[in-house]
Amino acid sequence: MTYEEAIAYIHGLYWRGSKLGLERTVELCALLGNPQKKLKFIHVAGTNGKGSTCAMLSNILRAQGYRTGLFVSPFVDRFNERIQFNNEPIADDELAEIVGEIAPTVDAMESLPTEFEVITAVAFLYYVRKNCDYVVLEVGLGGELDSTNVIDTPLLSIITAIDFDHMHILGNTIQEIAKAKAGIVKDNGTVLFYGEHPDALPVIEQACEQHHAELHVCDRSSIVAEQYDLFGQVFTYKRYHHLMIGLLGQYQMNNAAMVIDAVELLREKGVVISDEAVRVGLSETKWPARFELLREKPPFFVDGGHNPHGVNGTVQTYRRLFGKKKATVVMGMMADKDVSKSIELLIPIAKEFYTATPDNPRAMQAEELAKLIRSLGGKATAFDTVADAVHRAMQAKGPALAVGSLYMAGEVHEAFRSANERRN
Repeated sequence: MTYEEAIAYIHGLYWRGSKLGLERTVELCALLGNPQKKLKFIHVAGTNGKGSTCAMLSNILRAQGYRTGLFVSPFVDRFNERIQFNNEPIADDELAEIVGEIAPTVDAMESLPTEFEVITAVAFLYYVRKNCDYVVLEVGLGGELDSTNVIDTPLLSIITAIDFDHMHILGNTIQEIAKAKAGIVKDNGTVLFYGEHPDALPVIEQACEQHHAELHVCDRSSIVAEQYDLFGQVFTYKRYHHLMIGLLGQYQMNNAAMVIDAVELLREKGVVISDEAVRVGLSETKWPARFELLREKPPFFVDGGHNPHGVNGTVQTYRRLFGKKKATVVMGMMADKDVSKSIELLIPIAKEFYTATPDNPRAMQAEELAKLIRSLGGKATAFDTVADAVHRAMQAKGPALAVGSLYMAGEVHEAFRSANERRN
């Protein structure tokens, strides 16, 4: 099987949709020899902040010298980003080889697995073959019924910020959403919770009590912000002074504090991690489309804030950097999100909006989005493509910000690459 054939095979499973439940993944992993039982995991669930948290923790483990797997979703530029080893995406030939090997097993199953279930199994096999010391494993959706939850009790379960998202699947209240996320809590495990939403904490506490798991809550009140600019930020957390992170979002200090707490808990379990590895890992972490600076003068950012909680973090970060100065905003959203609330949050910082339709069947059409923005008091122009909207925004004076779905971020990157190639 070639790489192109492997990708076509994986994407060919998309029509099966997202069928929550572990039965198919359990069966598939068993047929493949249960590779997940040969690995040590840090399991990460939550509404927002999962990817950045996973990236920072993975970088710290790698800085310590561990062979580190990283499983995340969705990808920004290329599918292979979802399955990484030591910060490098899986090679085309390795992905093709593993998919080719397991395809007959998948096709022979009576209840055919979904795309994400197959990707999860591919990742497990890959990490075993790479002899990973640790795997940082991001949940795809929810927690309890997500295919990553076939693992046994991990070294650590992390639940990041919880807020409203995927309500049609996870529930319409914070308590229901928190219960789904708390499904990753395992018997006699150790759990670290971001702890922001007061309605979520009792649910997490109850899950930990039921599973005799030890719960720790991040103490964000101990964060002291010291310095920030377009290239990073410096903060102190507990005994860690003057830590540098290259990620710009104001919320990233909160994520980094939780990662530091995670390091302390891993140390209690015998994982050797030096303070120097913490500093190096945090400072070297780069994560695409999380308030990512694409151009310095005038500044142009792309951020994958795709729900009101994420967009609020985007707005706070923008205001911290630019005060009352307004931005040209390129926006593309999935139609099943709370688009109106996200727009309301963005309008106070937006000079005008350029809307586009991300390349995804769930995307809201650009003209429909522009009409909604105008109905809420904003100025908006719809464009035929993301590239057209980005290229127009690149000509604007002052800061520009592309925000919305992570599915759009890759198209924003491509628009910048094509613009740079034309200049060169």
